[in-house]
Amino acid sequence: MLLSGPAGGLRGAQFIGELAGRERLLTFDMGGTSTDVALIDGEVQLTGEGEIAGYPVGVPMVDMHTIGAGGGSIATVDAGGMLQVGPESAGADPGPACYGRGGSRVTVTDANLVLGRLQPDAFLGGNMSLDLAAATVVVDELAAGLKLTREEAAAGVIHLANEHMARALRVISVERGVDPRELTLTSFGGAGGLHVCALAEALGMDEALVPRHGGVLSALGMLAAPRGRQLSQTVTGLLHAIDVAMLDQHFDVLLSQGRSELLAEGVDESLIEAQRSVDLRYQGQSYTLNVPWCGMHESKASFHALHAQRYGHSLGMEVELVNVRVGVRGGASRVELQPLGEGDVEPFAHRPLYGVAEPVACYQRDALAAGSELSGPALITETVSTTWLAPGWHCRVDGYGNLLLRFV
Repeated sequence: MLLSGPAGGLRGAQFIGELAGRERLLTFDMGGTSTDVALIDGEVQLTGEGEIAGYPVGVPMVDMHTIGAGGGSIATVDAGGMLQVGPESAGADPGPACYGRGGSRVTVTDANLVLGRLQPDAFLGGNMSLDLAAATVVVDELAAGLKLTREEAAAGVIHLANEHMARALRVISVERGVDPRELTLTSFGGAGGLHVCALAEALGMDEALVPRHGGVLSALGMLAAPRGRQLSQTVTGLLHAIDVAMLDQHFDVLLSQGRSELLAEGVDESLIEAQRSVDLRYQGQSYTLNVPWCGMHESKASFHALHAQRYGHSLGMEVELVNVRVGVRGGASRVELQPLGEGDVEPFAHRPLYGVAEPVACYQRDALAAGSELSGPALITETVSTTWLAPGWHCRVDGYGNLLLRFV
């Protein structure tokens, strides 16, 4: 299955967003090597024009944009004396210098550790200790090449990594005619929580969502996803000349096939839902846009409107039909999250952190109760990730342990 891991993460984000009452999400999944960004506008978006390893893939897949920026992305100084971050990554072996496995170059993780945003004794729930001394050595070497202090160099690495990710988030939103300020930034992946506040501020967004167990959200998404099929048939011609009865026959064949496959998997027939759509383009174009099929005139109007939103204009040209599609799905989510109890929460420690005058409160995420409220600056640690609640941000814990962040 193409991009099954990232697809699981998006379904998990959609599932958590629905629980939190947020259906329009701008997501970023930041791991060790790369960051995947996507837009969820009520539903996970699909595309038939995706790429894998630079090669076009003409089958439906989740619509996302990937960049080489992750916790293991390596920072270097180029021939012109400029700082660069990524796309080269230290991977998991040897990994960042702070892993103590022989890594000898600065990574985003090393920079976060030097700035105090990662706690050496709290990584992976305390099962792995980070080597602050090793991270300090490589950051000092980078700082010398840039003629900066240790902390300035580390902050520069984080700032540049954030700029790479913010640019990718703009590609998936602003360049498609969507205002990110109307969305909720949703962070997952092991490294995402450390950068979520900075990215939201860079995009002018005042709300963010950090799901519980965000480091393994793809697994949750796979459990939460209903069974489904995406079926298509190529049918070409000018839209106004298409025989609608013939088109309905194609839809019916695809629908029958999809329903049969879901019934064979044990899905209750009464739970099966179907959506019909068409791929349209202006005559002579090489790319298409997918719109729901609501009849010839309605779908044509939807295509013009979507083209204007996506590309800033619509054309007075003939519209061509390229493909008909049917999506079928059925069955309720196979996962139920356990609600949290209520209670008080106290920080387990206060730690110094670069750029903050007073020691920063550190909280164990698993100890947070439903309704808990925190104000930045604060660090929220858990087994698979850490969330940096920057100054000016407020956090409320919902009934399922998800962090709802708001810039105040």
